[in-house]
Amino acid sequence: MGEIKEEVRSHYAELAEQMGGPAGCCTSTDDVCFADYSGAGLGELGLTSAHSLGCGNPTLLAQLEPGDVVLDLGSGGGLDVLLSARRVYPGGHAYGVDMTDEMLALANRNREKAAVENATFLKGTIESVPLPDGTVDVVISNCVINLAEDKGVVLKEAFRVLKPGGRLAVADMVEIETLVPAVKSALAAWAGCIAGTIPVEDYRRLLLEAGFEEPQIEVHDTHSLPEQEGKIGSTYIRAHKPLTGADPS
Repeated sequence: MGEIKEEVRSHYAELAEQMGGPAGCCTSTDDVCFADYSGAGLGELGLTSAHSLGCGNPTLLAQLEPGDVVLDLGSGGGLDVLLSARRVYPGGHAYGVDMTDEMLALANRNREKAAVENATFLKGTIESVPLPDGTVDVVISNCVINLAEDKGVVLKEAFRVLKPGGRLAVADMVEIETLVPAVKSALAAWAGCIAGTIPVEDYRRLLLEAGFEEPQIEVHDTHSLPEQEGKIGSTYIRAHKPLTGADPS
């Protein structure tokens, strides 16, 4: 495991044990958090937004329907998976993939607490998803793709597991104004969803290179770092896999 990935893993393992396990990159005191779960049905699950303090609410962005099969990349404490499972019932299923044992244990406890049966949490990385090709209708993620060193690989994996016509709907952080080298190289800033951000146009290019069509990237909040160190933004990202055509890989 590379240095950055190990930093991310250990950071979220600690959060899972100390804070109840947010699925994204934020803590309750971070002002880069923009997730809004109002009206999302958390009370029905017996959970709160503290179980997923990401940078958005991809379960609403994805417009899930009964019967859909959903995959959450970097599912953390499992809130987005459990919300998705409720939305795709009956007939659908929600999967979450995470590399951190502590987060997987927390997610399974939350699943049991919420009494959700159509949800499964898998151990794996977002660069190598343990599901076959063409398995899911929707891929979601909440402030996690920016944590990957090679986002192109992650997006190609999302494309691979989607069925033809499937859709991508993620919340993530992007670089709005150039971050200084000291920030881009800081391991703590990687784990904090800052150093790994990339510009919107780079994100759009990677989506197209992965094979997605009609990528839409909407920046809905921005956050300036101190001392002229740059600016990051919270985004909603949508794209879809063509119904037909060759795989770009």
